[in-house]
Amino acid sequence: MIALAFALTLAAAEPTLAGDWTVDLSAKPDEPYTKPMTLTLNADGTVTGSFYESDIQAGRWKTSRGRTCASFRTTDGIGPYHTAVCLVGDKAVGQTWAEHRSFLFNWNAVRR
Repeated sequence: MIALAFALTLAAAEPTLAGDWTVDLSAKPDEPYTKPMTLTLNADGTVTGSFYESDIQAGRWKTSRGRTCASFRTTDGIGPYHTAVCLVGDKAVGQTWAEHRSFLFNWNAVRR
């Protein structure tokens, strides 16, 4: 019983990609531009939540090769945004591709 309690305590202390994040989308260091991201990593491997004030329409997550990552799709009402994000230490590192807007944007996030 004590071993189980210890294991659960360790698991709870491990960093997770799930939760509330502030994503830095600044194009210039002197012009801050941030947006919220909330990720829920479901037991069935799906991701729900929101990014850039848009609900996640479809997504998956996985822990493999020593890292936890998620990929998901959102929309701006005109076209899809495809996002991939991985937990790196206590930060989230990601990229978002919007084919209809002809851009790929690399970004970082910190916990809110």
